[in-house]
This record gives sequence, structure tokens and C-alpha cells, in this order.
Amino acid sequence: MADSGKLLEAHAPSRVAPVSTSAPKSNKVHYPFWFGGRRRALLRARRILKVRLQTRAPDAPKTMLGTFGHVVKNNGILGLYGGLSAALLRQMTYSTTRFGIYEELKSHFASPPTSSSSSPGLFTLVAMASTSGFIGGIAGNPADVLNVRMQSDAALPPEKRRNYRHALHGLVQMTRTEGFSSLFRGVWPNSTRAVLMTTSQLASYDTFKRMCIEKVGMADTIITHFTASFLAGFVATTVCSPVDVIKTRIMSASPAESRGHSMLGLLRDICRKEGLTWAFRGWVPSFIRLGPHTIATFIFLEEHKKLYRKLKGI
Repeated sequence: MADSGKLLEAHAPSRVAPVSTSAPKSNKVHYPFWFGGRRRALLRARRILKVRLQTRAPDAPKTMLGTFGHVVKNNGILGLYGGLSAALLRQMTYSTTRFGIYEELKSHFASPPTSSSSSPGLFTLVAMASTSGFIGGIAGNPADVLNVRMQSDAALPPEKRRNYRHALHGLVQMTRTEGFSSLFRGVWPNSTRAVLMTTSQLASYDTFKRMCIEKVGMADTIITHFTASFLAGFVATTVCSPVDVIKTRIMSASPAESRGHSMLGLLRDICRKEGLTWAFRGWVPSFIRLGPHTIATFIFLEEHKKLYRKLKGI
């Protein structure tokens, strides 16, 4: 019986866990280029109010609520969604380019999996965000010009309105009446704003997220993503406000108004007529738009990445 027991024990199945033959998984994940471009247009009304405040006439309402009432009274509820086609075109060009290039660069320059931290440092993040923002600003400039014009069109006298029916119609009309160069009007302040926006939004989000995890001890959860994106939205609104006002003024100007006025000349005129408060005109509607937009963008992006990793088995 003893020999029989030993024989059975020798042929019993092993309890040792099977050894995986697959290669060790890398922490380095490459996400599709278009991830950052899948944005929503739900915050459209707040952008309309911001542009109206930045381009308002001296006798126009000076507050966000006053501007809201003025737009609804004169243009109806749909007036809050003017230029929606141009906004969607802008998201497909500007946002997709800057988010896509940033993620590509971040994936390329990430530390190897054996390193204690696979995330690039702050200065590296700033350099990558600046590069992707500059390229994105150039790529999205035609749509941005249309965006500003279609939003501010209803505030102009009837004889000065451009009456673009949609983004494609606007592109054709601009090219025919003002030349191809009109598509890149304000490209330098726009690219400068794109650099500041991408740096203060994307690089600051990654930095705040790292601080929440490493310094505060928070887990990599939606609460951390919300906190980091809220702080990033505040930083981005404050940093970009002065350039945003200048960009809006240049893009909304007619050829006669912009002739003979350089960016420095425009800045000098604004300071002389309006003082230093011009730099933060429209800050509140900008933050009300950009804050939730930044939060929604990064939470959506993080959840999208999580789903992508799950589907890929990473």
C-alpha cells in the first residue's frame, strides 16, 4: 500500500503555477494619434460669450450675463451656437494635431520600463507641448479665423456681416474675396496662444497628476484626474488670456481695420485706450468654458486610454 501511495503521488498533477512564456510587458504604450481630437462641442455657448466680450463695442454689455441676454435677445438661443461647423473643423485640425503630436513625443521620450519613472520631466514636457502646440496652431488657423468671424458676425451691423453659411462656405468666400493669405491671418498670435495653451494645459496636467500621485499619495483614479485637470484649466485660462484677446481682435478685424496695424501696434492701441485690464477681459467666461472643457477632455482621455489598454490586453 505504501508503494501504491508513492506511485500515485508521483503521477499526481503538479500544483506549481504554470510559467508564462510570453515576453514581459512594457510600460510604454503607444496610443492612436487621433485620441486627443475626439472632443465635444457642448461648451459652445461659453466660447461665444467670450468672443463677444473680447470684441464688444464701447456701448455693448460689459458682463457675461449681460452679453448672454444681449445675444439671446437679438439672435435667439441658436445664436449661442453660431459657428458650430467651424468649431468642429477647428477641433479636427487644431486639437487632433496638438494632442496627437504631444502623445507621440511623450511616448517616444518616455523612460524605459526598467526606470523608476517612465514619465518625462517637467522641462521635457514643456518642450514637447510647445512644439505640438505651435504646429497645431498653424494647422488649425484657417478654422480658427472662421470660428471667430462666425461667432462675432451677428454683433456687426447688417452691412458688415459676412454671412458664412458653414465652415466650407466660409473657407471658399475668404479665399475668393481676401486671398489665400486670409486663412492665416493672426497665425503668429494664434500659434503663440497654442504654445501657451498646450504647455499650460497638457504639461501642467501631467505635472499636477504626478504631484498628486507621488507627493500627496493619491491613486491613479478619476479623482486624481479631476483634480489635475481642474488645476490645469485654471493655469491655462490665466496664462492664455492676454494672447487670446489679441488673437480675437486681429482675426475679427476687417481688411480695412487691420491694414497698417502690426501686432505691436494693436497692443499699444489697446493699452492706451483700455488700460491693463484688457489682458483679462473675458477671463470668467473663458474659465467657465475652459475649466469644464479641460476636465472633460482629460477624464475622457484617461478613460479612453484605460479602455484601449484593456482591449489590447496591456
